[in-house]
Amino acid sequence: MTDIDPGAAAPEASAEPGIRILAQFIRDLSFENPRAPDALRPSPDQPVIELNVEMNARGREDGLFEVDLKLSAQANRPDGPLFVVELLYGGVFQITGVPGDEMEPVLLIECPRYLFPFARQVIAEVTSQGGFPPFLLDPIDFAGVYASRKAQAEQQIGHA
Repeated sequence: MTDIDPGAAAPEASAEPGIRILAQFIRDLSFENPRAPDALRPSPDQPVIELNVEMNARGREDGLFEVDLKLSAQANRPDGPLFVVELLYGGVFQITGVPGDEMEPVLLIECPRYLFPFARQVIAEVTSQGGFPPFLLDPIDFAGVYASRKAQAEQQIGHA
């Protein structure tokens, strides 16, 4: 999930907590419209959307952190797939005043919250350019996703 040195933030732990986004970018983007133009025809069937969310973070040698938000969505109707979109959206963050033992939740909950509106816009634009109405993702509970993934990881360690 993360590659973070817990002591990396310790020297600044007495400072006021803060998060600065120094850069954000599309690391990878894929859009597939496998049945175009037939999939663009109106249909009485509502598409079923499957959404996957992943968050990853790693510390850098310069004391900054890279955070990746991966969003994958697939829309299907009974007559076949409509589209598949995958976006890996990244950011470089400067984080101050956060103790090392509290860094992981900051990186995997708070930082993705900052990136999400921009990633949501990219997905809306690419689906629109693909001939569909803009696909607007609902807000994501990153704290819930983080807690779920952490529980899964702990359960797997317990069974090993």
